[in-house]
Parts: sequence; C-alpha cells; structure tokens
Amino acid sequence: MAFTSAIEDSSFQGNKKKTWGTYTNSGGGIGGDIKTGLRICEGLTLKPKGSAVSANASVINETFPVLKTSAQTSAQVTIVTDENQVGTWEAFGR
Repeated sequence: MAFTSAIEDSSFQGNKKKTWGTYTNSGGGIGGDIKTGLRICEGLTLKPKGSAVSANASVINETFPVLKTSAQTSAQVTIVTDENQVGTWEAFGR
C-alpha cells in the first residue's frame, strides 16, 4: 500500500501561490498525504484519471486552511481515494 505525490510546478497569482502535481496509489492504496509546497494551503482540487469511471468520489480529509507544522517541509493535505487511483491535484494558498 504505497502512496506518492509529486509537485510538478507552481505559479503566483496576485498574492496567492498555486502549486500542482500528481498522486499515485499502488498495491491497494486508498490515499495519503499530498505535500503541497505551501506554508498555508487554503484549498485543493483533485482530478482522478484512468480508463474507467471511479466508483467513489475522492475526498479531502482536512479542514482548511491547513498549516505547515514545524516538523513538515510544507502543508500536507490528506486525501482518501478508491483503491489504486491515480490523478492530478491543484492547491492554492501562501
């Protein structure tokens, strides 16, 4: 049960920062933590992808805003997905 996420890129839009990337579940994984690259994550959008319709909607298991803690390199957002789902994500904040 492995979950990985990666930041692909980021940009600034006014006084907000937007980051985006990919996530992958394997070995029966059903979610994990997305490291957003933000100090404060104010929102996150998930876009599952695949050759078939997902049986369930992916969900964000957090209350926004999500703050970076001293033990983390960036704010982390926990997601729950169907087994072995892959997709993309977009986060915004500061």
